[in-house]
Amino acid sequence: MTHLPPLNGLRAFDAAGRHLNFRAAADEMGVTQGPVAQQVRQLEAQLGLPLFDRLPKGLAFTSTGRSYHARVATAFADLRAATETLRPEPDKVLVSVTPTFAAKWLIPNLPDFSAACPKADLRILATERVSSFHGDGIDLAVRQGKPPFGAALEVIRLFRQEIIAVAAPALVAGYRLPLDVESLSHLPKLHDAHDLWPAFLKRLNIENRSGHGLRLSQTALAMDAALSGQGAALVSRFLVRRDMAEKRLVQIHPEALWGEQDFYLLAERSPKRGSPTQAAFDWFASKAEAEV
Repeated sequence: MTHLPPLNGLRAFDAAGRHLNFRAAADEMGVTQGPVAQQVRQLEAQLGLPLFDRLPKGLAFTSTGRSYHARVATAFADLRAATETLRPEPDKVLVSVTPTFAAKWLIPNLPDFSAACPKADLRILATERVSSFHGDGIDLAVRQGKPPFGAALEVIRLFRQEIIAVAAPALVAGYRLPLDVESLSHLPKLHDAHDLWPAFLKRLNIENRSGHGLRLSQTALAMDAALSGQGAALVSRFLVRRDMAEKRLVQIHPEALWGEQDFYLLAERSPKRGSPTQAAFDWFASKAEAEV
């Protein structure tokens, strides 16, 4: 008779294998990093096989670990699906979006969503991680990327990646808009994880003489800093359309960067999509910008 390893060890291995990082796995499980690493070590000891190679910046599967994880992940997905059948939530619609998209576009538009989809119980999963339709149980996703996304997915482009420079009116109150080269080069810059200012200034043949500037991990934080007058930010136009219409931000130069990774709505192709999910899908699709 084959004895199964402890469930906690398998859960830790499943999470660590999906993230290839003990810290991220611990965050998902709501524990500290140490217990997760220890549970995986105990699992490896019980199996008598290494499942991961420990690297300076994360983990890598061994060949045995990769094949074992595929089976373990499938088993946990089946368990989650079986549990969901016991607790049906027919009106639930779980949508996966990035934190910036959630904070700066989706949440401000929720009143419109509620009016259009009154029966949908919307749940928002805000994460930088690419969520799984099966493993995470999501119904819809909005992701920045580039096609193709796979034949199993229904895909609609929502917004182009048009990056523009914006600032609070108070920051540029003493300037004439659009800013000239000299003014733009000296204006304090706000940098996010995408770090697009060097490319933006290079297109204008401008040397950035404003120093390094404030650096933030997310575009949403750079937008908040711009709103408080701490500098100019580079953001997707659709994210700041409301702030510009209400005069909280102004575009400081007509130049735009056009990226290859636009924002797309993704859903599994299914003839049995529930009516709340279909209503939510249709609402998101209705917000798609026309081709330009």
